Amino acid sequence: MANLRDIRRRISSVKNTAQITKAMQLVAASKMKKAQDQATAGRSYADLMNKVLVNLKENCDEESHPLLTEGEGGKELILVISTDKGLCGGLNTNLVRLITEKASEGAEIITIGRKGRQAMARLGKDLVADFQVSDPAPYSESRRISQYLVERFLSGEISSVKVAFTNFVNTMRQEPHLETLLPVRSIDLGRDKDFVGMGKDQGEVEKSNRLGDYGGYIFEPTAEEVLDKIVPQYVDYQVYQMILESRASEHSARMVAMKTATDNAEQMKKDLTLQYNKARQAAITAELLEITTAMKALE
Repeated sequence: MANLRDIRRRISSVKNTAQITKAMQLVAASKMKKAQDQATAGRSYADLMNKVLVNLKENCDEESHPLLTEGEGGKELILVISTDKGLCGGLNTNLVRLITEKASEGAEIITIGRKGRQAMARLGKDLVADFQVSDPAPYSESRRISQYLVERFLSGEISSVKVAFTNFVNTMRQEPHLETLLPVRSIDLGRDKDFVGMGKDQGEVEKSNRLGDYGGYIFEPTAEEVLDKIVPQYVDYQVYQMILESRASEHSARMVAMKTATDNAEQMKKDLTLQYNKARQAAITAELLEITTAMKALE
């Protein structure tokens, strides 16, 4: 049986670990609420912009805007939105697995977050840029990233731009997604992107996107000129919303992971305490037997 001093040391170590994970759980819970509110608050705007673009495309030709047509280059550009810190369960692992399964060979990678950058470097991917985004994420920083993506797409070297991010569903569920950002297509606009219109099924989303449900839009001065303004804004906001979804997923996953770690540490502390009491009881019983045996030997 383990030495009593060793067991006491393990109990003390597990107790300290539980205190650390508990503190991290509380910090993550505080950030999680703000990140979730920020992510869910932008969904209505993203949903409405999605519907406006669907109706705009019905009044314009796809060739009327370069962001609506397939790029001339042969490469695929992927923006990977990961976390800067770990201890958030399998969030980054699931995202990297999705990229390795669905990304094309020779795709160029742009990363947000230290964990994604390290994972892409280990996999030998073609990492061309890395961005840092504050927490909470400001729109100005995400817009700088989306403008870089648009510039690369319009340069003629890139055929499509995709974004790998973790979609926030609820506190216990976060799903990795690889969404096509550019070119903007009607099939992508007309369907639910998970963070747009949460709680609706596919039929409801397609029905709500139809022009007749809104009685039609009047575009001034023309639909083409409105399209020139709204498509870049749509791309900017999609990137921003994906970053918000990833941040909400990160803090939710970290809070759950730290709560699980705290619960496991508390259970381990109880098991070690029981083991310590058994060992102490056995030691006391052995001492009593030795004393009793010695007294009988003296009789």
